[in-house]
Amino acid sequence: MNKPIRTIAIFCVVLFLALLLNATYLQYVRADELAQDPNNRRVIAAAFSRERGAILVGRQPVAESVPIDDQYRFQRKYPQPLLYAPVTGAFTYFTQTGLEKTQNEILSGEDSRLFVTRLIDMLSNTEPKGGSVQLTLHPQAQRAAYDGLAALPGDVEGAVVALEPASGKILAMVSLPSYDPNRLASHQLGAVVKAQQELEEDPATPLINRATSTRLPPGSTFKIVTASAAIESGDYDSSSQVPGGPTYQLPLTEGETGLIDNGGRDCGNGRIPFTQAMENSCNTTFAALAVELGADAMEEQAEKFGFNSEYLEDLPMAESVFPTEMDAAQTGQSGIGQFEVASTPLQMAMVVAGIGNGGSVMKPYLVDEVRTPSLQVLEQTKPQELSQAVSPSTASQVTDLLVSTVENGTASPAAIPGVQVAGKTGTAQSGIPEVPPYAWFVSFAPADNPQVAVAVMIEAADVDRGEIAGGLLGGPIAKAVMEAVITQ
Repeated sequence: MNKPIRTIAIFCVVLFLALLLNATYLQYVRADELAQDPNNRRVIAAAFSRERGAILVGRQPVAESVPIDDQYRFQRKYPQPLLYAPVTGAFTYFTQTGLEKTQNEILSGEDSRLFVTRLIDMLSNTEPKGGSVQLTLHPQAQRAAYDGLAALPGDVEGAVVALEPASGKILAMVSLPSYDPNRLASHQLGAVVKAQQELEEDPATPLINRATSTRLPPGSTFKIVTASAAIESGDYDSSSQVPGGPTYQLPLTEGETGLIDNGGRDCGNGRIPFTQAMENSCNTTFAALAVELGADAMEEQAEKFGFNSEYLEDLPMAESVFPTEMDAAQTGQSGIGQFEVASTPLQMAMVVAGIGNGGSVMKPYLVDEVRTPSLQVLEQTKPQELSQAVSPSTASQVTDLLVSTVENGTASPAAIPGVQVAGKTGTAQSGIPEVPPYAWFVSFAPADNPQVAVAVMIEAADVDRGEIAGGLLGGPIAKAVMEAVITQ
C-alpha cells in the first residue's frame, strides 16, 4: 500500500473511531442529561402525548390530564388554578415548574420504581400512564388561608403557611398574587408564550411562591427566637424580670445614633416581667437581651430553628438568613428581627411549630405519598426531625409567653373561644422610605397539644401605613386557618 492510500486509510479509521466514541458518549454517558434538556422538543412532545399522573389534595385532583382531540391527545388541567398554582406549578410545552417539575419522573411514569408497570404496559400494548402524587395539604385550611389573604383590600402580595407541628406536614401553602397555570398548559403554543411573557413582566411577580422563596425581615415574630435563646442561656425563665423601659440605646460607636423605642406600648421602666415584654412586644427588651446574649448565641439559636440552611425537598426554596459577624448594635437590631435578618413564611412557621412541638423542629414536606397508576403506594414520606431547637422546658415557657400574648397582648385577634392559642405579631420596617412596613403573624393551637402552626406574611395591601400591623391584618387569617384544622 503506497503512502497516500495508507494516510487516507488511517484518517478514515480515526474518523470512524471518533464517530463511534461520540455516538457512545451521546447515547450512554449524556443520555439522561439530553433527555431532560428543556430544549429537547422530541421528549417534550412525547410527554405531551402521554397521560400524566394526577396531583391530589384529599381525594380531589388539583392537577390532572384529560383526553383532548388534537395531536397531543392529553391536556393538563388545573381545576382550582389560583388556589394551588404556587404549589403545583405548571406543566407546559416549554418547561415545568413547582411540583410538576420536582415530581416529574413519577407524574410522567419515568421513575425507576414504575419499571414493572411500564413493562406490563408494553407487553399488553397499553398506553403508558404516569403515577400520582398525594399531597399533605388540608383542603379547608388551604381555602381559609387563600380566602383570608385575598379578602385584604387592594392588590395583595403575601403568603400563608400552615404546618402540623408533630410531623412537619405542610397543611396550607398560599401565595398571592397567584396565576392560572391552565394558560401555560395550553396546546396553543403562541398563546402560551404570550401568557408566560406577561407573567414574567408583571411587577407583582405572580410566578414566585412567596411562601418558600420570598425573604423579608420578620420583625417582632423573631422575638420568639430571642426569647428562646434567653431562656436556653439559663439566665432567664418565663417568670423572670427582663430589661424594659421606653427606649434603649444601642451600643454604637461615637457620633452615631441608635435609639430603639416601643411605639408607645407599655414597657415600663427599669426591669419588667417577661410576660409584659412579650405581650407588648417591647423592642427595648429584646434588643437588650440580644446584646446581652451576644451574636454567637443568637446565631446558634436561629440556626437551630433552620436559618441559614435548606430543608424543603419538594419545592425550590430560599434559605432564611441570620447574619454572621455582627457588632453589638447589629446584634441588638437582629434581636427584634431587623438589620439583615430575613425569613420566608415557611421558616417562621417552623419556628412556632418547633416551640409547639416541645422544641423539636420537624423537616417540612408536601408530598405525602407517591402511587402507581393503579393507586398502589410506592412510597410514603416518614416524618423526620430537623433539629432540637430548644429543650422541652424552654419550649413550654416560651409557649406560656405566647399564650399570654394572645390572651392579654398584641396577638388577641387570633383568639379562639374555648381553645388556648399561642401567638405573636410582627411589623417589620422595609428599610426603603417609600415601601410600607411588612405585617407578620405567627401562632399555633391548641397551645398544650398543637395540631397546627401558622405563619402569615403580608408584603403589600391597600391599607393606610398606620394600619399595617401583624395582629390587625394577619391575626384573623391565622385564626381562620387554625379553626379549619382543629374543628375538623
